[in-house]
Amino acid sequence: MDQTTHRSAAVRDGLGMGLAVGLSGVAFGAAAVTAGLSVPQACVLSLLAFTGASQFALTGAVGAGGDLVAATAGALLLGSRNTLYGLRLADLLRVRGVRRLVAAQGVIDETTAVSLAQPDPAAARAGFVATFASLYVTWNLTTLAGAFGTSFLGDPGVLGLDAVGPAAFLAILWPRLASGPELRRLAAVAVAVALCATPFLPPGVPVLLSAAAVLVVMAR
Repeated sequence: MDQTTHRSAAVRDGLGMGLAVGLSGVAFGAAAVTAGLSVPQACVLSLLAFTGASQFALTGAVGAGGDLVAATAGALLLGSRNTLYGLRLADLLRVRGVRRLVAAQGVIDETTAVSLAQPDPAAARAGFVATFASLYVTWNLTTLAGAFGTSFLGDPGVLGLDAVGPAAFLAILWPRLASGPELRRLAAVAVAVALCATPFLPPGVPVLLSAAAVLVVMAR
């Protein structure tokens, strides 16, 4: 296969990944409004944060009555893995100047997976751009749809929408947990820390502690 064929295949992979994963933005929009955020707040969070696991963690902690500082710190810890992705992708993408700021916004699980799966740097860059563009647009549009639709309900909890956030968060994590025993052990450590801390600490803080514990284990 020549480079043109590789790039075309990478674009197809990226578009498919972006559209499929981006649809879960509906769940985030619903979860955000159920947690007490307004429609504009939910949309701005998707526009600026753009990392599903961290967004669900933040809204889940806020919805449980947690302190905003602790909820934000927990979300930042979960999102810190994107820094490691950036280090891996820097030489591959070779983005320079102001474009680095735009590219940094798109360094997430899905764009990294598609980029690293390509056979050459040109295909990796094409896959990154296609995944980032399609996922960013789809995620933000579906966040708006989910948040706007849920805002019309008098009490979203009556319909069980308060369970959407945790369910979607688990759906995001499940493929990673199924990929190997090491990740399952890390998840078990995080769950144990959170369960032990929950009776004694305010909402949001147990998530922060569990994320920090996982980072310590990974560092070692």
